[in-house]
Amino acid sequence: MMSERQRRFREKYVSEISPMYNGLLHIGVIYAAGGAAIWYCLSQLQDARWEWLVAIPVFIAGNFVEWAMHKYIMHRRVDVFALRAIYERHTRQHHQYFTDNEATIDSVKEFRIVFFPWRVLMVLGVGGLGFGFLASKLINPNAGYILFMTMVGQYLIYEAFHYCCHVKDNAFVRNMPFINTIRRHHTAHHNQGIMMHYNMNLTFPIADWFMGTSDLRRGLAGHLFNGYSNAHVKDELKPIIQRFRVDDSRVTLDGPQLTDEELRVLA
Repeated sequence: MMSERQRRFREKYVSEISPMYNGLLHIGVIYAAGGAAIWYCLSQLQDARWEWLVAIPVFIAGNFVEWAMHKYIMHRRVDVFALRAIYERHTRQHHQYFTDNEATIDSVKEFRIVFFPWRVLMVLGVGGLGFGFLASKLINPNAGYILFMTMVGQYLIYEAFHYCCHVKDNAFVRNMPFINTIRRHHTAHHNQGIMMHYNMNLTFPIADWFMGTSDLRRGLAGHLFNGYSNAHVKDELKPIIQRFRVDDSRVTLDGPQLTDEELRVLA
């Protein structure tokens, strides 16, 4: 199912990965650092009780931040160095490497195109420390530690879910609740016709449901537990999805060249 265009891009990308790159080291550092940060915060809690409720608004806010970052930074070219680099890596590389026709990897070397660079975790850590410090002053230290743990935990879940979206199909990703939902959701996002407009969540499709940017027409519970089903894909999107699945002649590094009618439907 892979087009010649996608095949050429993959071959070129893989050939340019440094021989020094180690995919297992890449994810090992991410989860070791994240796990250590969570363990430290847990060790500092002092009889935390109601403070655990802080995790709920932080989780919901994080879900919308994830959505907004994906839609307005990763898929919109902002001419600021760091933000431009995110766009380049995501739209001009990740979305050329993976399409809904072929969205999986074959080797750990390809972890480089799946997982964020280490600097993303460092930026998140600095931001988490700032928000955690603020919560510790406004509420108490327990709230600060729980806020920080929630932010780091969401990032680790993001990376795990994203990895599960790009591995070969297996019984785990097919049957595990939430993971099977996001795997279908994200694979649909990689359709080159709708990728700039739909399915921006990468953990739980809460913000996509709320903001109307999901390719499904379902309620919140239906979104969360949809699994692999395509039964509820919006009828108006189906022609665009199918068109770009079989023909990538209107696809560029910066996304699809859409007709006025297609733009009207996606809007």
